[in-house]
Amino acid sequence: MSLNQQIERWLVSRKKSFRPTNRPFITLAYAQSWDGSITTCKGQTVSLSCSASNQLTHQLRSLHEGILIGIETVLSDDPQLTVREWTGNNPQPIILDSRLRMPIESKLHKHPDKKCWVLTLDQSEVSENLNSLHHEVIQISAQGHDFVPLLPAMQLLREKGIKSLMVEGGAKVITEFLKLGLADAIVMTLAPKLIGGYKAVGDIEIEDISAAPHISPINYEKLGEDLIVWGDLNYSESKK
Repeated sequence: MSLNQQIERWLVSRKKSFRPTNRPFITLAYAQSWDGSITTCKGQTVSLSCSASNQLTHQLRSLHEGILIGIETVLSDDPQLTVREWTGNNPQPIILDSRLRMPIESKLHKHPDKKCWVLTLDQSEVSENLNSLHHEVIQISAQGHDFVPLLPAMQLLREKGIKSLMVEGGAKVITEFLKLGLADAIVMTLAPKLIGGYKAVGDIEIEDISAAPHISPINYEKLGEDLIVWGDLNYSESKK
């Protein structure tokens, strides 16, 4: 069985066994260097994955109903978030954008079959023209935050039919999902590079290392030049 088949079988099984009904099944999937960096500095685009790993990323996208990134990733990378290197359906693109900075010229506005959903705060001023022409703006109660609160956002996505969600980044988004104990699975691409840059995971506010999210059981295998690590994310009782 190939690595791609192993990961797909595992992921399909995990989604089937997922019980909560108030949010989607959530997979963190991203690439980092061996020193934990996703780029050299914030806002800089760096290609870390080899071609085989990129293909795996597109396969993972095809296995989820939605794909989510933060606005900083849109501004720095201008991604398409489509399945171009694998056979399957494109996931629904979803952006966390608390200050509505989504560029009109973004590639996501040229998505082949889906209108991008932009999750923002309820006090944001929404242009009706922009909303109708380029993407669907979905406002969520700020609840005292300056960042789109993930718990109500995930509940809303589930209500809109998103039962499985792939989260690609960036660092602030990945950190928030881990901090809240919302991510259920992880597929990490480790590129054989040391770049000493901007880390994938920031402060997740743990005081005791025993309370840190951990991967168990852990799986790993080489793919092209990279090492792929995947498994279930587990949390202390306080995160559940």
